[in-house]
Amino acid sequence: MKLDNTVIAITGGARGLGLAMARRLGGQGARLALMDMDGDALDHAVSALHADGIEARGFVVDVADEASVTQAFRDIASSLGPIHGLVNNAGIVRDGLLVKARDGKVEKTLPLEQWQQVIDVNLTGVFLCGREASVQMIEAGHRGVIVNISSISRAGNMGQSNYAAAKAGVVALTTTWASELARYGIRVGAVAPGFIETDMTTAMREDMLDKLTAGVPLGRLGQPEDIAESVAFIMTNDYFTGRVVECDGGLRL
Repeated sequence: MKLDNTVIAITGGARGLGLAMARRLGGQGARLALMDMDGDALDHAVSALHADGIEARGFVVDVADEASVTQAFRDIASSLGPIHGLVNNAGIVRDGLLVKARDGKVEKTLPLEQWQQVIDVNLTGVFLCGREASVQMIEAGHRGVIVNISSISRAGNMGQSNYAAAKAGVVALTTTWASELARYGIRVGAVAPGFIETDMTTAMREDMLDKLTAGVPLGRLGQPEDIAESVAFIMTNDYFTGRVVECDGGLRL
């Protein structure tokens, strides 16, 4: 799909990976709908993109809330037109061991609330946004692309039962939707990032960050632009669907 003058929605688009994706896709001529819960961050992101000559608008949305998602997609269609592409990027972490015990006595378990919060945003949010995006593309009668952001952690990662389960589910949705939506001219792919240099990783203790980096065969953390490039590849390669681009520096958990 050529991106010039297409409408691309990006969840979690106000900062970090989402903003890097916006710059990359907007630089190829896409008109952007940035979706995020933080209205102030959206305003800053939109202003920064405008300064670079990129058309963008911000939409405050809670991807885990069906009514909020439905209304946001209506607002996007009203102001920019039906979307051609969606990047399901919004995500949160609430890490914790399933069970923590000492000397045969359980001290702590992973709270249901922490499990549910991550599933609601990282998996249900992908479902809700993917569904609404598909409806718009089909009713507009044009081809489209959905890119879901998974993670290297989808294979399982200690302390991330909720996150790993959600990101594995994202891949399952990707392959399922690719089969279901191909008849409508809609492609669906996923990107599985490894450890990327974001606000979360830069806030880590130096010794922990060094240990994390040492495990990456390329010897460094990835950059948000690396993930943005992977998203752009899926968006523009018309024979790519139902597969996952692993952008992790060669790391395997």
